Amino acid sequence: MEESKQIHNIDPVYDEHSRILILGSFPSVKSREGQFFYHHPQNRFWKILSELTGDYFLTDVEEKRKLLLKNKIAVWDVIKSCTIQGSSDSSIKDVIPNDINRILHAAPIEHIFTNGNKSYEMYKKYLKNVTGIEAIKLPSSSPANAAWSLDKLVKAWKIILETKEI
Repeated sequence: MEESKQIHNIDPVYDEHSRILILGSFPSVKSREGQFFYHHPQNRFWKILSELTGDYFLTDVEEKRKLLLKNKIAVWDVIKSCTIQGSSDSSIKDVIPNDINRILHAAPIEHIFTNGNKSYEMYKKYLKNVTGIEAIKLPSSSPANAAWSLDKLVKAWKIILETKEI
């Protein structure tokens, strides 16, 4: 697969009540095609949030958006544009970060979590100095992170519940 310059095409999900911000690195090919976060059916992001919130009826994008907002969770990605090969985080280069101040100015974000190593690395490199908020790295929900079972991911992601009542 050939690498190409890609621009982030999904608006962040947040409102004035959001307290938690979860940042990915850059949307996968499936997410870019579907115009929503974690759109690949094998990504476990929505399964993890379902387990944590007890809301198991996420049939479409609108239900997923409602789940996030109801639970005061904002979601976006660190990277606005980059050169990437398919969906491979390891191939990312030529990074231009998103301006997450638009979320931080609109919502009282108390905690920032990153979904996986690449988003954590990119956050620290491009956004930590801007936000002044230390991010907590969560294990990736990606199907590429096969070493982590769904149960193990849910246990690790429970820190979200411990930092803020949702």
